[in-house]
Amino acid sequence: MSDKLDKIDLSILKILQDNSKITNLDLSKRIGLSPAPTLERVKKLEQNEVIQSYHAKVSPEAIGLMVKTFVLVSLDWRKNQARENFLEQVQIIDEITECYIITGEADFLLKIVCKDIPTYERLLFKTLQQIDEIERLKTLMTLSTVKDVKRLPFDYDGEA
Repeated sequence: MSDKLDKIDLSILKILQDNSKITNLDLSKRIGLSPAPTLERVKKLEQNEVIQSYHAKVSPEAIGLMVKTFVLVSLDWRKNQARENFLEQVQIIDEITECYIITGEADFLLKIVCKDIPTYERLLFKTLQQIDEIERLKTLMTLSTVKDVKRLPFDYDGEA
């Protein structure tokens, strides 16, 4: 789809990533089109799943989620359907907010957000370590966030 995106589509994407609450009228003024074709373009970007969803960015600290960890997971591939069973378990653990299949020293990278260290410890020992398919876990504890950008790194001006 990125081949078919023109400069106006790219401008729309850039603006919506910075502020998804912008009105269609304000968006149309910023990109230089009238409201009707602007709305058509946004709808087309949504239908083609270039725009996948809209979200409110909530401060974890404001709602009492003070601990963020990344966990490297290595599976025991001798277990039957290890990957499928592990991924099924990941889907039902709310504290796991992201899960990636990776290369390198582990098979998966999990991002976990929870209330505090005792909560993380319970999650680690009573939930994660109880998943039979997991052979090894390695926790990377975050101290602070120095960059958290949601805009994707793309040439929004459409110039090569």
